[in-house]
Amino acid sequence: MPVANSLAPAGRWLLDSGISESSGGFARFYDAETGKNRAVSTEITGYAASALVYLFRITGEEVYLDRARKSARFLIDAWDRQLRTFPFEPSSHLSYFFDCGIVIRGLLAVWRETHDEQLLDISRAAAHGMIADFRSGNSAKEYHPVLALPEKEPLPRSDRWSRAPGCYQLKAAMAWWDVAGITGDGALRDAYFEMVDIALATHSSFLPMASVSHAVVDRLHAYCYFLEGLLPVMDRPECAKVYIEGINCISRLLKEITSFERSDVYAQLLRARMYGAGDVPAAEAEALAAFQAVGDDPRVNGGFFFGRRDGKMSPHVNPVSTVFALQALEMWRQHETGSKPPCLRMLI
Repeated sequence: MPVANSLAPAGRWLLDSGISESSGGFARFYDAETGKNRAVSTEITGYAASALVYLFRITGEEVYLDRARKSARFLIDAWDRQLRTFPFEPSSHLSYFFDCGIVIRGLLAVWRETHDEQLLDISRAAAHGMIADFRSGNSAKEYHPVLALPEKEPLPRSDRWSRAPGCYQLKAAMAWWDVAGITGDGALRDAYFEMVDIALATHSSFLPMASVSHAVVDRLHAYCYFLEGLLPVMDRPECAKVYIEGINCISRLLKEITSFERSDVYAQLLRARMYGAGDVPAAEAEALAAFQAVGDDPRVNGGFFFGRRDGKMSPHVNPVSTVFALQALEMWRQHETGSKPPCLRMLI
């Protein structure tokens, strides 16, 4: 079955659905049952900024770059200059390690197009802030997942992957690699390489920690972050080996667990396959495309639903699902014509 071109509808959804507020910030998701957006998030806005730049590069339409600038301005305003960190939400008293990395990568995506030095200055300061604030003082090399502001005290950890350290944090540490590539900052480059070693040493226990099918699928999403974080070091044999094994494991579990499906996992797997230069089954692209909303309601049309439980689609139209999916399916179309995947710095 041919995979329809989803790029334009998904792009219009990001622009026109109302998922982005006048401030430039993006909401976590739109709930089609209540007709309301969830709160605006710095992390989601960071993802959106990267996606808007990607859309600009693919289409050449200036409206995407204009919106990317607006989202970057929102993130600049959210930056706490005194604490030198990004809060979870503009009025939140929490800061997440992972979110900070995603925000930095969004700012850098806009910087590459605009060369606004403020974006680079904040990105570098925030990258060093992540290391200084989140690094555990314990003998184990790890980074706290969440801090309470303004004290920057680590929150108690839980079984939820987002409230515990883990290999998934390597995706956020890619921000250090990105900043180092621009500025030549050796300390940030070394910190990324150290995080690679930490993630390689701990990744094998990440998926087995979940015993319920739905929790496994949630961790698949996070485990994909680990694989994405490995991409800059795929020239290392041990990293390439773990990467391919991870793709095979995710593919197997997706086939085994059918009661809960997440569109972002399909999108992340599809991108991982293409960056890994392996086999790219058409069935996975088709499965991902099936999550795109089609209808008369502009608040929904073109976006991607978060997931499906027991065959029933979730009412949540999700910006992260949408930006991962639009990039994955565009990469798939380019792959079918023999094109290579985009530069790693364009990975959303």
